[in-house]
Amino acid sequence: MENFESFDGTRLAFHRVGEGSPLICVPGGPMRASAYLGTLGGLADHHELLLLDLRGTGDSQPPVDPQTYRADRQLADVEALRTHLGLDRVAVAAHSAGAAIAVHHAAADPDRVSHLVLINPSPRVVDLEISDDDRLQAVEKRRGEPWFPAAYAALQRLWAGDATDEDFTRIAPLNYGRWDAEAQADAALGRNEEALPHYYAGAPAAPSAVKAPVLLITGDYDPQIPPHRAADYAALFPDATLAVAPDTAHSAFVDQPTWFRETVTAFLR
Repeated sequence: MENFESFDGTRLAFHRVGEGSPLICVPGGPMRASAYLGTLGGLADHHELLLLDLRGTGDSQPPVDPQTYRADRQLADVEALRTHLGLDRVAVAAHSAGAAIAVHHAAADPDRVSHLVLINPSPRVVDLEISDDDRLQAVEKRRGEPWFPAAYAALQRLWAGDATDEDFTRIAPLNYGRWDAEAQADAALGRNEEALPHYYAGAPAAPSAVKAPVLLITGDYDPQIPPHRAADYAALFPDATLAVAPDTAHSAFVDQPTWFRETVTAFLR
């Protein structure tokens, strides 16, 4: 683990995993510690992963000003890490809600990002609305799973505004390609709850300002960014490629590590 100082004096941590050309990795959650990213499906065999602990998570300090938890403010943390590393340009990967920070960064500092990999990205940062019907197209593919009836009923209550705390636990399997012990352990990991009200409070990002080539990855049954809406997301960038992982929900690097590693490695060449 290494530390650096960001724009407001907050001490942030990052972790080096693997060898090869550097890749800054921004975790999702929003606001989960970066440890859950692991080796990104073995991508660390080809690249040095620089796993950033976002402010107030993992080994990073919480900020004095909670407004800096906003994704459009945390882009400066990614830029501070690039500067700390002494890199003129760097490839950046982000998972889920971490895409909000990565897209803001790539749009604000377009000449500093060589490649942008968005892994099952949250669409909120670009004001792309995913309807209940959109999500159902992905969810219905899981109907044969033993946990599906309970998850589907909980999802209906969530959409009706009647969900309980237990219902959020019941729908968790929808985000994983396999609801096994590894997935259940991942789903139980915490996040910085204090940061959540601030995270998406800023202005939307401007994907049209991103100069770097973009690889946008989703899963064929990801309820957060279903493939047909992922295509709409990718179309917002000047240069983007959409890749859909088979038999995959919201974490392509967990559900299909070989496919993920080969797809990202080819893109970053």
